[in-house]
Amino acid sequence: MIRIDGVVKQWGPTVALAGATCTIGGGVTGLLGANGAGKTTLLGMILGLTRPDAGRIEVFGLDPSTAGPEVRARIGYSPEHHLLPPDVKAVDLVRHVAEVHGLPHHEATNRASDALWQVGLGEERGRPVGTMSTGQRQRVKLAQALAHDPKLVLLDEPTDGLDPVQRDGMLELIHRIGHEFGITVLLSSHLLEEVERICDAAVILAGGVVAAAGSLDELRGDGEGLSIEFDAEPHEVEAVLTTIHHSGAEIRVNGRNHLITGDEHLFETVRDAVARHGVGVRTLGRRTVSLEEIFLGVGAATDPTEDPRLAGLPAPPPPPPPAPGGHHQDEPR
Repeated sequence: MIRIDGVVKQWGPTVALAGATCTIGGGVTGLLGANGAGKTTLLGMILGLTRPDAGRIEVFGLDPSTAGPEVRARIGYSPEHHLLPPDVKAVDLVRHVAEVHGLPHHEATNRASDALWQVGLGEERGRPVGTMSTGQRQRVKLAQALAHDPKLVLLDEPTDGLDPVQRDGMLELIHRIGHEFGITVLLSSHLLEEVERICDAAVILAGGVVAAAGSLDELRGDGEGLSIEFDAEPHEVEAVLTTIHHSGAEIRVNGRNHLITGDEHLFETVRDAVARHGVGVRTLGRRTVSLEEIFLGVGAATDPTEDPRLAGLPAPPPPPPPAPGGHHQDEPR
């Protein structure tokens, strides 16, 4: 579906992408990275709106920078911003976008109505967009991305500005689009929980490169150690953990689970301690690495606008020397 090979893009002195490489297939894929990591830049290049300085992108086997109209005809895009025309009815806005994609007026009208029903705005389709809530406007943006029946949908921060209930509804809808409608979804987000909840795969940008990519199962893999949830009183759990700790194992709490790491005999150590104290166990298994651990481990949590050096970008220029008279040039006198 999407092949990204050694893509470089620089905006003035800022390196947005410095050799990003990955392949994105079907289902729902999360595009993760800190603010300024290059997520929106990459989406723009997939759409053919921005040319890479080096490297190559292929979408549906085509180069978006030279076959932009053909590529965009098969892509739906929901931008991050909320700059929608306030006086235009939702159905008219969605119909217009469908017509821009080449649909005849009558078909575009029907598709617009269908898309708004799909996103839960069927009864609100005649309302001006400016009278809608943030959550409803996000759904209008999603509807206009779906109306022309695309094969690929790019969503840039689709839950931005939503309250928890609206956010849950949006995530459920995106999951349905990718798994029931059969549309490939690339979801750009900085929220790990969103990606872990609905995505099949993830691409993590850090320092201008793809620091990690693959299915969530591949990325998380099997972590070191064990995860155990006890079915016992607190004092009983404490006694078991004390015995395990005395064997040299390390223990930390993760919600209701305890994550335990140790030597090659760890399983036997835990088993024997549980049997010795006679406590109940709800779950016991190999520890799964969280997406947050992966994200932090590759340095993707670094905001390059705050410290570019930590994200592989050029260091900011040093501050100017003080002006004559001992005052800094930016200081009021």
